[in-house]
This record gives sequence, structure tokens and C-alpha cells, in this order.
Amino acid sequence: MKRYQKANEGIHAPEELRENAVRPSQKRSHARWMGAVAAVLAVAIIGGIALWPGRTGGPAVLSSDNPGLPIGRGAERPETYSAHALSLAAWPEMRPYPQYEDYYSGLGDDDDARRKADDAYSEAWDAWWEDRQALRSDTDYTGLMDGFLSRSTAQFLTGAGEDNRVYSPLNVYMALSMLAEITDGNSRQQILDLLQVESIEVLRERAFDLWRDNYQDDGSTASLLANSLWLRDGMTYSQETLDRLAADYYASSFSGEMGSEEYDQALRDWLNEQTRGLLAEQAGGLSMDPDTVLALASTIYFKAAWSTPFNPDNNTQGVFHSPSGDVKTEYLHYGEWFDTRYYWGEHFSAIGLGFQAGGYHMWLILPDEGYTVDDLVAGGEAMEFLFSDKYGKWDEQKGEYVGAWPNQESLRVNLSLPKFDVSDHLDLIEGLKALGVTDVFDYHVSNFDPLGASTSDPLYVSQAQHTARVTIDEEGCTAASYVELMMGPGADMPPDEEVDFTLDRPFLFAITGSGDLPLFLGVVNQPNG
Repeated sequence: MKRYQKANEGIHAPEELRENAVRPSQKRSHARWMGAVAAVLAVAIIGGIALWPGRTGGPAVLSSDNPGLPIGRGAERPETYSAHALSLAAWPEMRPYPQYEDYYSGLGDDDDARRKADDAYSEAWDAWWEDRQALRSDTDYTGLMDGFLSRSTAQFLTGAGEDNRVYSPLNVYMALSMLAEITDGNSRQQILDLLQVESIEVLRERAFDLWRDNYQDDGSTASLLANSLWLRDGMTYSQETLDRLAADYYASSFSGEMGSEEYDQALRDWLNEQTRGLLAEQAGGLSMDPDTVLALASTIYFKAAWSTPFNPDNNTQGVFHSPSGDVKTEYLHYGEWFDTRYYWGEHFSAIGLGFQAGGYHMWLILPDEGYTVDDLVAGGEAMEFLFSDKYGKWDEQKGEYVGAWPNQESLRVNLSLPKFDVSDHLDLIEGLKALGVTDVFDYHVSNFDPLGASTSDPLYVSQAQHTARVTIDEEGCTAASYVELMMGPGADMPPDEEVDFTLDRPFLFAITGSGDLPLFLGVVNQPNG
């Protein structure tokens, strides 16, 4: 069953409100999607805006005239609802990716059956491809986000010490984009500067394209993005702003009683639904202060199997040289036949592992002996490689790919990759201030006018936190993260044919989607968590 449809049915949406769900501009194409599947990557961002300390909100009551759509039942009063929808986003749909075995299994030597299977498979694949391409914007992201990616990565990925570190640039970008939409003046401009866009109009288009370019749910690969706003009941807000957030950011808006356990549980339930419970333990402690005016929530859920799974029979026990001392861990191996592209640059080497159907990859970047991950993240060729187009782009005139990473060879790679389960929790406020976003954290100068909240009291961001987890095994990758923003009161060339790529010391990884943009970046210092 389609996930968004299931969510709507589960909360008994009035038909009138369902029909009024805000959809993206008709000038943009749409596609269908189905629920799916194999290994998981999930991200969530949560934020809140609150009143200046010691002040109260305006008297306007929103839910009396427009009760909206109920979502989630009260924890202590199961007969009541704890939240109401004010504006709903409509998600695209997508046909399932055709699995080879579904068409060819058991055919044997029957040539006629094989020809029919060929036709059926080709037709299904073409339909899948049409839906996939209908979502894609064909945006060339080269250089468009490099400043944000490199600066924020250096800010939030370094300094892990002996611990693991995980950061989701795409999710933070999307959360900051929504924050820009509800701010104005210098508060907005500081965010636009960090995100490398000249206007809010450009940012709307960028966020819309990023959402669709990194969205996929086809039964083989799931990369699902969802956004929401959780508003304080008893106040009015700009419906125009809420509708714009639904249309351009795929963000649904809800209202409820801030500080109540019922409303907190509704938020946790929504978050766990979007991230498939991967962050249930972390989300269990989330709550909104009674003075909170708005909480932002943005999630990315990615689920895909390796294009070539690891055979568990090849697993070995080995030593990982962590900063705190050697630890025993389990290593994955492909075996002697693994041929792939091997990349290198100043002080690092790297390979990429593909996921099924969709152009998603995990990149494994190993510092040369004598260098650390912090050395790589601080700048230089490793960061250029991380955010570059590794394969290049097809040049019609030249009839060849151009712009590929120059230092690469097709080699037999003896890969030793530790199974890992890494997690991290970051406070983003000081980092965002260091990156130039300061006004939203200061109620003396913050500007949240576009939100249209019915209060003359100043609003500001009182919390900005990021929690993440990434795991890999023989089948694929599982990851999740959330950011909490509470706005409240006051190398050398390799050998010719074969190379050992043994990740037995701290290394950097990236999970990338459309245009090689990173959904997740991480530092593995302790593979066992």
C-alpha cells in the first residue's frame, strides 16, 4: 500500500481536506511510487521555533474555525486526536523496478517463452525508467553546492577524536531551506549565503529539484524524503506560507497543544513512520516545550541492497586499528574476482560500491599511512574527489565522457571492509554560527515574519541538534539521522593490475545520490559502535 495514502487513511482525513492537498506546480512533471525494500538509509530533521522567554503568544485560535485533519490519537485519551493537518503535501508515485528473476525464473530452454519474457521485461523496464526520469530535473549540481558541502563537512565532520561521526549534508540543507522560507531580512539572507543561492525564489526551485532528484521508491531502491511542520494550536499562521512549503518542499503542516504528551507522541509517531523505526530509541526522548511555536521535521529514508552482495562465507575476523587501540571486528570480502575502479589522490585512495537500480553509491575513502581523516576533511584533493563527478559527463560533440576524476584505473581490488554500526549526536548551533547563520538564534534580531504567527513577541531558534546512525552488512546499508531545531523563549599510482584495499584503520565514507551529492558522510573510528 502506498505509504502516504496509508498514513492519510490511518488518520481519517476528511475527503474535502484530502482533495485540497497541496500539489507541486503543474508545470513540473509527476510520477507514481510504490512502497519498497532492501537495505535502509534514513535521515530525520526536527526543529522548533519558540517565543522570547517570559512572553506568551497571541489569542487567535486556529482549530475552532478550521479543525483540519486529525493525526495520531492521544496517548492518555485514546478517544481524542492530538494534532490536526493544516496543509498536506502530495507525494509522487513510481512503478516497481522489474526484477530479472520474476520474468525469467524457470523458463529453461523454451525459446518462445524467453522471447515473451524479453518483451515483458523490456516493457516493464521502459515504464520504470519513464517514471524515474519524470522525477529527475536534469540539474547539473557541479559547483552549485560545493561551498556549502565543503564548509559544513569540515565544520561538522572533523574533531571526532576516538569516536565515530556521521553527518547528513542533504538533510541539513533541506531543513535550512525550510527555515529560510519562514524567515526574512538578514535572518533569511544568512541562510541563503550558506546555501549558495541568490534569492528565496532560486532556493525554492533548488529544494524542489533536490527533493525529486533524490526521491525513489521502486521496490529495489528506496530514497524517500518527507518534511513536516508542527505548529502551536491557539495561534494563526500564514496559510500562504504553509501552502508554499507543501508545494515546493513537500512539507505537511499540523497543529496541536505544545507541551502535551499527546502532541509529542504524534510527532514521534510521524518521525518513526518516516524512518521505519530506525531512530525509535533516539526519538523516544523528543518533546516540545509549551512555549514552542513551531517544530520542523525533515526525513530521508534510503533503502537499497548492494548491486553485488557480499558472500557471508567469505567473512573473516580481523583487527581494526582504532584511535583508542586495536579491536577485533568482522570483515566483508568479495573474493579474488572483484574488479572495479580504483581512485587515488593526494594522501588518499578510494573505491565505490554500487546499490541496485538508481545511481546510488557508497564511497570508501582511506587516508594514506601517516594521515588522518581530519587531514582529508580539512581540504585538498580528497574533498574535491568526494564532491566531484567521478565518471564524467557524456560530450555529444567529442563522443566521449569528459570531466571524470583523472586518477583512476580498472583493477582487481582485494577489498577488506569491516561491518560497522556507527552513530553520533551533534549540537549544530555553534557550527551554524561559525558558518555565518547567527540571527535566527538571537531573538533581538531574528525575523520570522513570513511564518505569520499571531504574536508580536520575537521568535528564535533555541535548539539545533543532529543525530545519526549508519550500518552496513552483507546485504546493504542501513542509516538514520535527525536534527532537532527548537525555537523557543529567549596518493601514489596503484599497481598495474591488482591492489589491496584494507580498511583496517579510521576511514571516511559517503553515501551519494543524484549528481553524486552526499546523503550521508561519516568517519569510522570504532566499527563496532
